[in-house]
Amino acid sequence: MTAMTPKFGLGASILRTEDNAFITGKGAYTDDLQQANTLHGYVLRSPVANATFTIGSLEDAMAAPGVRLVLTGADIEHLGPLKTAGMQILPNAKLGTARDIPILCRDQVHYVGDAVAFIVADTAEHAQDASELVEIDYDTSEVIAATDRALEPDAPLVWPDAGTNQSYEFEVGDAERAAAAFDKAERVSSIHFINNRLVCNYMEPRAAVGEWREDEDRYVLTTGSQGVHGIQNVLARQVFDIDKAQLRVITPDVGGGFGPKVFCYREYALVLEAARRAGARVKWTCDRTEHFLTDAQGRDNVVEADMAMDGNGRFLGLRVRLTANMGAYNSQFGPAIPMFGANMATGVYDISALHMRIVGVHTNTCPVDAYRGAGRPEAAFLIEKLADQCARDIGIGPDEIRRRNFIRPEQFPYHTQSGRKYDVGEFAGHMDQAMQRADWAGFEKRRAGAETRGMVRGIGMATYIEACAFAGSEPAHLELNGDGTVTLLIGTQSNGQGHATAYAQLVADKLNLDMDRITVHQGDTDRLAEGGGTGGSRSIPLGGVSTARAGEDLADKIRKKAADLLEASSGDIELADGTARIVGTDRMLTYAEIAKSATDPEDLKGFGNFVQDEATYPNGTHICELEIDPATGTTEILKYTIVDDFGVTVNPILLQGQVHGGVVQGIGQCLSEKAIYDDGGQLISASFMDYAMPRADNVPYFDFDTRNVPSTTNALGIKGAGEAGTIGAAPAVMNALTNALHTAYGIEHIDMPATPERVWQAITDARIG
Repeated sequence: MTAMTPKFGLGASILRTEDNAFITGKGAYTDDLQQANTLHGYVLRSPVANATFTIGSLEDAMAAPGVRLVLTGADIEHLGPLKTAGMQILPNAKLGTARDIPILCRDQVHYVGDAVAFIVADTAEHAQDASELVEIDYDTSEVIAATDRALEPDAPLVWPDAGTNQSYEFEVGDAERAAAAFDKAERVSSIHFINNRLVCNYMEPRAAVGEWREDEDRYVLTTGSQGVHGIQNVLARQVFDIDKAQLRVITPDVGGGFGPKVFCYREYALVLEAARRAGARVKWTCDRTEHFLTDAQGRDNVVEADMAMDGNGRFLGLRVRLTANMGAYNSQFGPAIPMFGANMATGVYDISALHMRIVGVHTNTCPVDAYRGAGRPEAAFLIEKLADQCARDIGIGPDEIRRRNFIRPEQFPYHTQSGRKYDVGEFAGHMDQAMQRADWAGFEKRRAGAETRGMVRGIGMATYIEACAFAGSEPAHLELNGDGTVTLLIGTQSNGQGHATAYAQLVADKLNLDMDRITVHQGDTDRLAEGGGTGGSRSIPLGGVSTARAGEDLADKIRKKAADLLEASSGDIELADGTARIVGTDRMLTYAEIAKSATDPEDLKGFGNFVQDEATYPNGTHICELEIDPATGTTEILKYTIVDDFGVTVNPILLQGQVHGGVVQGIGQCLSEKAIYDDGGQLISASFMDYAMPRADNVPYFDFDTRNVPSTTNALGIKGAGEAGTIGAAPAVMNALTNALHTAYGIEHIDMPATPERVWQAITDARIG
């Protein structure tokens, strides 16, 4: 930050303008739509994880009170499945058959929650009651739910026709080069761990409203999403085989997305098909248990990794073997998520050889796909856990092992062994700043003090880097309205990030217009024909630059129009407070007057389209300090320090909010969250009674700062920040916890989540051993 805080524009800490509606109960989410003549749908789901089935009579269900329609797989043969796009982009992969998701299963189910029928009635309660009258006979088979057992010779097969549970296999890096690095290594450190499966649990469960408008010959879908155009494309092209113009998709307010709301789900097709058949609007709302059972889940990897080092602890080569659980089907981007992680496997380190072997496996569980970070948190956890193990093995500090192996500033631009091109970075700089803020040097004194109280204290760090805002663009369209206000149309989708504020800041900066006179419109395929949606921290780095350029374009047109009307040179026109005036005079026109005078609508439109050729690379250091109560295994995080490099910052207070939320999600994975399937494929952590979300008392005050080096890839120097908190948090917390356990008990590894029971058991075993 500079000494003078700007009123608006880049760098201003402006509170979110959209929050007033939310905190006063005026938010409009999909389930808030209470429209007349609306029917309600209920999805009848499989109670077993692997079975063939037959559906008997539907007469009782159809005769139940209020029932209008019952759909089974046989009724919707004309609808295509939800296809994966993830397998096609895997490099040099050995691919099995893509297992697409049917809208309704015909005669086989593959996980608990698989969709079998769709009942439509005048109320949701009547639809659910009628579902109990549908006669279904299940012939169950053996189940495989565990990732690490999926490829065992005697493992039950999810898809028997394949003869294996392997979905695909691919490699990243150079096997021969990595082997040569290990041949000359003086030291090798190894780790083995599980990256636990997570349920997203956004605040707002999914919902959808489907309409068939006979007079328009098209469908209308309203649903919370991370981008309407992606859902429109999947439904129109894959499922209904219609022109995109025959499907309008609208997204109102959205209560969290985190990746899983990018995807198209079965219920969206079902409400549309049911609306056409029933001749009425059809609404479906997911309950929390359905969310646990059926919304795409995250992570679930089993990993082995080795680091080759010379005698001084310099990293020579990295070798990784990763098994990724796909669930029963290949979700939309699911197969590609491990690849996104593999591309960041070497992290912030100068490692000259890499070889990764990645195998995707099917199990009788909910499909797995992108969850906040989409492979990059998995990659950061792997390399940062391994870096700490290397430090322990050779007897140096975790900061020193990193310092010896960082990519140095003079090495940029730096090409990684996985094909990434880092533009800039000063990794030692933010590590040193974080260590100073965390008082790393004084930790041993604090550890000794904890010992006198019978507590075990630990400290850990993670120096992460991630790739986001991937190559591409997000066009922005501005229009000056007749009342002098300005409207922005853009194809991203806010899920709570504060887009309306951030985008308005950029427009206000260019037009010198109060932000309350700027409206941001997202989430309607009728208003905007194309858009990339929100995901991968792309909205501000791509959409923000395009928005700024659209503001410049509109500002130039306003000056030109004002100059013509005022008989002056456009170079003499300045924009101030919603007016265009001749510099040094009182001759001016309001934006409303300029808009009303225009004869060509194009004179009132601004357009920007920034095309980025490479990803941006946010990075930073997280340091966690915690205490363990050995009597109970309870872990308390006492202090959490963050120094991030996000390049140029648009709004510091929005940025902090993004980072804080991401860190809490990382802490949740470390200490409490895990989706647990039993041997029969039943999700036994399918509610908040059994799936432990992070709570306010699990997290400390966050000491947050930045040490920014502007991106040279992005036109405004922005790097993106939506996923960074999650990426840095998990390795920092687990490294701190391992530091505590290793110092006190010699324990070098504990898997996530480090629940009190798991920590207590590890301590007990170490004492006995």
